[in-house]
Amino acid sequence: MNHIIEGMTKKVYLNVSLLFAAFTMLTLTSCNQGAKGGEKTRKPNISETPFVWNNANVYFLLTDRFYNGDTSNDLNFDRTAKTAKLRGFEGGDMKGVTQKIEEGYFDKLGITALWLTPYFEQIHGNTNEGTGVTYGYHGYWTKDWTSFDPNFGTEEDLFKLVETAHSHGIRIIMDVIINHTGPVTDKDPVWPDEWVRTSPKCTYESYETTVTCTLVDNLPDIRTESENPVDLPSQLLEKWEEDGRLEKEMNELEAFFERTGYTRTPRYYIIKWLTDVIRKYGIDGYRLDTAKHIEESVWSELGSEAQIAFMEWKKQHPDKVLDDNDFYMVAEVYGYGISSGRNFWFGDRDVDFFAHAIHSMINFEFKYNATEPYEKLFSTYSDHLNGVLEGKGVLNYITSHDDGEPFDKERIKPMEAATKLLLSPGASQVYYGDESCRKLIIPGTNGDATLRGLMNWEEIESDASRNGYSIREVMDHYRKLGTFRSAHPSVGAGIHRMITEAPYVFSRSFSSGDYSDHVVVGLDLDPGEKSFEVEKFFEDGTRLFDYYSGKYAIVEKGKIKLTSAESIVLLGQK
Repeated sequence: MNHIIEGMTKKVYLNVSLLFAAFTMLTLTSCNQGAKGGEKTRKPNISETPFVWNNANVYFLLTDRFYNGDTSNDLNFDRTAKTAKLRGFEGGDMKGVTQKIEEGYFDKLGITALWLTPYFEQIHGNTNEGTGVTYGYHGYWTKDWTSFDPNFGTEEDLFKLVETAHSHGIRIIMDVIINHTGPVTDKDPVWPDEWVRTSPKCTYESYETTVTCTLVDNLPDIRTESENPVDLPSQLLEKWEEDGRLEKEMNELEAFFERTGYTRTPRYYIIKWLTDVIRKYGIDGYRLDTAKHIEESVWSELGSEAQIAFMEWKKQHPDKVLDDNDFYMVAEVYGYGISSGRNFWFGDRDVDFFAHAIHSMINFEFKYNATEPYEKLFSTYSDHLNGVLEGKGVLNYITSHDDGEPFDKERIKPMEAATKLLLSPGASQVYYGDESCRKLIIPGTNGDATLRGLMNWEEIESDASRNGYSIREVMDHYRKLGTFRSAHPSVGAGIHRMITEAPYVFSRSFSSGDYSDHVVVGLDLDPGEKSFEVEKFFEDGTRLFDYYSGKYAIVEKGKIKLTSAESIVLLGQK
């Protein structure tokens, strides 16, 4: 979620924590997030290919809209008001996601990371401001950062989800919010003045009018800039007492502030609550919601605490450690594009978010760049990522939960969309249903609800068609491209070079330490026999696999010859 909201349009401490972090960094040497891969996983059923975040294939889903794994948790907190279309809870939950992991749905797509919408407890009431009655089904209207919303599941459900994902070599990215609480309703009182501001509304004309303000009306803005200690909101204390965990929560807070030396300001309370999830469940990364609406120094503080928590979890669970990557943070800085390099312009100042513990940025520019020919798109992205952005990354997408004008909203060219997304340098984000042509235009919806329909499982099962394309045909295309990407870090993290313009053939090369990876790709090819020069990448006698046709071929005299009915060739060692 960015500044478009549903239903409404340091202090660095020098103490034992720092010493612990230094010690753990020595014992678990981390690699550069954008350029290096991790060690081989200790799980016997996970690929030996090093995982590199810049090559990640991320599947982003709205938990409530994906799959209902437990119908008994569909109604909670008397959320019974009739809502506008697709603006209430629909039943999806963590159990449903776990079930699909167990079934191998994501494995077949070559997914290497899952980004789930927030699952903290949401406001109990609803809003009705412009787009109809709306509940917090999306997860961005937090009421309590210390408990799960039962509509999404329980602590046990998250434990199983993370453990199951990790056993499949899939990392978990948690969507986190520090910028705001949920809206004020008759069931959800406003937090105290020393915690939040309720005006002015952001005008986005400058840094101050983007950061020190509320995104929209009735979305209280956390005073993340405050250096003044505050007491906990009375409604939160009362809730904890009613839940029987007041003493536990207070003791944990006391220990946190004693360890860190932080002042009890609003942002540090929330940082504590967010990093608890890493320490307890072993999640692998954050997606930072509304990142440009918070002082960038806050992300440095969160990143420092998140890394400490991640190292603690790894130390305590050595048998569950997947690799030696650092904790990952990808930021939603609405309007950022790869051509901006490291800086984002607020109108009166530049900010380098990458300098604040952020490894990658969501690339809002990709949908425009995807209209360009393949070579211009690929070479431009490779130049940026191996130039000014070296060591950092971007997360590309074609559709999302709040981009009203995606690359292919009508699903007219799903094959091209998939090819450009999954073969572009940088990490890829598949939005749930991209692979199955889920409809993004739903009559009767208002605002971004049209982008958030139910996952179209029935259409997948029946092999329905969309605009002349069989859904299974499109899914097969996504699976082949995704499997190729997941097996070869060079696809997203390597250096791109065109081999021939016609036919269009290119290579990608990646190396880190003793590991190297090379691939050769051909697009828009004629059916039948195909021949490519590959002597710069593969020696004679090398056996290559075409991930698209499923055929093998041997390099002879510096060339590879392959016969297939396909117009795409995805060559690499297997």
